[in-house]
Amino acid sequence: MKLIVFSDIHGSAYYTRKLLDIVAKERPDLVAILGDVYNHGPRNPLPVEYDPQKVAAMLNGIKDKLLVIKGNCDSEVDAMISEFHFVDSAVVVENGKRIYLTHGHVYNEDNLPAIAVGDALVYGHFHTVICRKKEGVTILNPGSISLPKDDNHAYLTIENTRAKIVDIEGKTLAECTL
Repeated sequence: MKLIVFSDIHGSAYYTRKLLDIVAKERPDLVAILGDVYNHGPRNPLPVEYDPQKVAAMLNGIKDKLLVIKGNCDSEVDAMISEFHFVDSAVVVENGKRIYLTHGHVYNEDNLPAIAVGDALVYGHFHTVICRKKEGVTILNPGSISLPKDDNHAYLTIENTRAKIVDIEGKTLAECTL
């Protein structure tokens, strides 16, 4: 299975088009979005081409491939423009490895969920790229595709227990094994 993970779109139609281009090129089995899909949040600037309704229309076009985690900026009203569901967290199994997907505002590198021990924790929220091991857990954060704090507009791919974080131009930023 090929999994692609994006996080923290924050309503940017521009970066959602980039996301769709990447999905078309990479042809994943599953696309996970780790929350903060539409709302820019009170501490963030408006992203390029802020247009939550356009973002919803674009994501609705790939709804059959989507697994969307609810972020701290997502609300119940977001479901009204979405043809997909928001879940609090999810576990995906790849080659016997459990990959725990969450937004990151509750569970993250500093607060590991019990279910992720020995496998992988993938989260967003902090808008910075992370790829490392901690206490036997592979910690992965693709950063934010639209509002990165480390200047890396990036996403994550996981295939055959290999994880790779790539920027939207195709440059590999980090790699590790689950």
